[in-house]
Amino acid sequence: MKSKHLLTCLLPLVALLAAAPGARADELVQVAPHRIAMTDQSTDTPPLFGFLARPDGPGPFAAVVLLSGCFGISQHEVAAAETLKSWGYAALALDLLGGGNACSDPASGARAAERNAYTALHYLATQPFVDPGKVAVVGYSMGAWAALTDVEQGSLQGGQAEHFRSAVLYYPWCGSSNGVMTVPVLILIGDADDWCPASLCKEMVAHQSDASVQRPSEGGVPVKLVVYPEAAHDFDFPGLDTKHLGHVVKTDEPAAKDAEVQMHAFLRETLGGPASSN
Repeated sequence: MKSKHLLTCLLPLVALLAAAPGARADELVQVAPHRIAMTDQSTDTPPLFGFLARPDGPGPFAAVVLLSGCFGISQHEVAAAETLKSWGYAALALDLLGGGNACSDPASGARAAERNAYTALHYLATQPFVDPGKVAVVGYSMGAWAALTDVEQGSLQGGQAEHFRSAVLYYPWCGSSNGVMTVPVLILIGDADDWCPASLCKEMVAHQSDASVQRPSEGGVPVKLVVYPEAAHDFDFPGLDTKHLGHVVKTDEPAAKDAEVQMHAFLRETLGGPASSN
């Protein structure tokens, strides 16, 4: 019965990767024997899988952990991993939900993703082709919420053997953050986002600025916030123009292109350029 359950969880991810022409040279990997689920914190859960894209050569490469939104891993994350690979980074896109959906309870999904992100960081740190001191986390929506929590002061990071070097957050929920970051953070969000309002991220950054002036020891690392005036939620997903759970999700190609440029420059600044393939 357990093997049947595992196969059921794997089929959507296998089908997704089979449909990705550029992913043929890369692989589906088991990151850990068990993943942290939204409502089940026991060890009787399926393994944590991910799609691993890595440049040619032995490395060691800087690396990125990719955390999906509440819809779970999709071609969007696979394409992002392939883009990161083309820039010279190893990229691990996690299957956080095992083919499930967390859009009705993104807070629970984000809490599980926070812990799964560090499981993935540990996995990458043990791989000989990865530089364990140069790993960033990139999150989208629910995954960005998780990544934000992972790198803020007082988070899980303090109790971990490995630490993320930086974080890129696409349209995160900023309303529950303390605003004090332990590593450089780039936030990319639309001003027309009615699911994760940009105003909350603006308030968080303003609070951080006030804290650095009033309490320098608690100011944290500066956050770079880029707001796209006309962009809605999921602006970098191709072919979207609809509503989900009452919220607008819509592609904005100029914002998506600029966000990719911003992320590339930010990762080069915080992780460095690609390793030599020799």
